[in-house]
Amino acid sequence: MIGLVIKALIGALMVVAIGLLSKTRNYYIAGLLPLFPTFALIAHYIVGTERSIDALRTTIIFGLWAVLPYMVYLISLYFLIGWMKLPYALLTGVICWSLAAWLLISLWTRFHA
Repeated sequence: MIGLVIKALIGALMVVAIGLLSKTRNYYIAGLLPLFPTFALIAHYIVGTERSIDALRTTIIFGLWAVLPYMVYLISLYFLIGWMKLPYALLTGVICWSLAAWLLISLWTRFHA
C-alpha cells in the first residue's frame, strides 16, 4: 500500500512540474518531463526482482521499440494541430499511438513468442 502511495505521489509531482515548466520561458522542457523514466524505473525494478535477468533484458529491448508509438503520436499531433481543434487533434494522436502500440505488440508477440 505504501508503495502505491509513493508511486501516486511521484506521478503527481511530475504533473505539477510539467505545469510549472509550461509557464516558464523554457516551456518546451515540459515536453521532456513525460519521458523521464519514472514508470520505466518501477517496471524494471519489478521485472528485475520478480523475474530473471533475461526477462529484464527482454523488457528493456521492448522498451526501446516502444519509443516508436510515441514518435507516431508526436508526428501525427504535429500535423493534426494545423487541421483540427486541439482536443480532437490530441484524441486522434492517441488513436494513432494506440494503433502503433497494437501493431508493435502484435509484431513482437509474433516474432518473439
